[in-house]
Amino acid sequence: MKTFSMTDIGRRRGMNQDYIYTSETPVGNLPNLFIVADGMGGHNAGDFASRYTVEYVVKAIAASTLCEPAALFGEALRQANADLLGLADSNPRLRGMGTTFVGACVAGDCLHVANVGDSRLYIVNQSITQITRDHSLVQEMVRMGEMNQDQARVHPDKNIITRAVGAFQDIEADFFEAGLRPGDRILLCSDGLTNMIEDSEIRRIMCSQRDIVESVERLVAAANENGGKDNISVIIIDPFSDEVKRC
Repeated sequence: MKTFSMTDIGRRRGMNQDYIYTSETPVGNLPNLFIVADGMGGHNAGDFASRYTVEYVVKAIAASTLCEPAALFGEALRQANADLLGLADSNPRLRGMGTTFVGACVAGDCLHVANVGDSRLYIVNQSITQITRDHSLVQEMVRMGEMNQDQARVHPDKNIITRAVGAFQDIEADFFEAGLRPGDRILLCSDGLTNMIEDSEIRRIMCSQRDIVESVERLVAAANENGGKDNISVIIIDPFSDEVKRC
């Protein structure tokens, strides 16, 4: 396995409220762990929410006796959500904070994923496939047939999310499993990337670079060249790094 990651403030924001975590080695009962969180809230609240959630989840997973990835992610996220709500109640500067969360681990040829919000995970090879499902107002409208994906990309409410860690009393995460094949690469990212670059271009960039380091650097650069309207976070995982790429 090889991984590379980067987070960038972008060109429009005064602060980076994204937070990322990568570990190619075991964390508790997980064989590895990768997380992207995109915070929201005024002042320093979004920055606090993303960092606190990621650090809390990592510590909770490391200490847990649970074994199933979905159970580990779910329990850690529920605890983090309750803690964030309590902190917001006791500190007016933190009220209204929240964060997206997409986490993953690779166990052999199986990918385990948890997500809340609109940060995404893709598998990229001959095609690009979004594994996660956005919890956002416009994507709910797409799923109900009220608009298509092209309309969703330019909708004025595209940044309104319907689920976030720390924003609601009850947290509802989605969990996914996907099979992996040699040649697959895994991309975790915040919407600072996907709002600036279409999926087909993400795949083209990832398949035209010499390695995952160049892929991450080029994706971040392209998002900034297209406007860099938000913070940009990217993690690429090559789970079969000794195998021949098939892009």
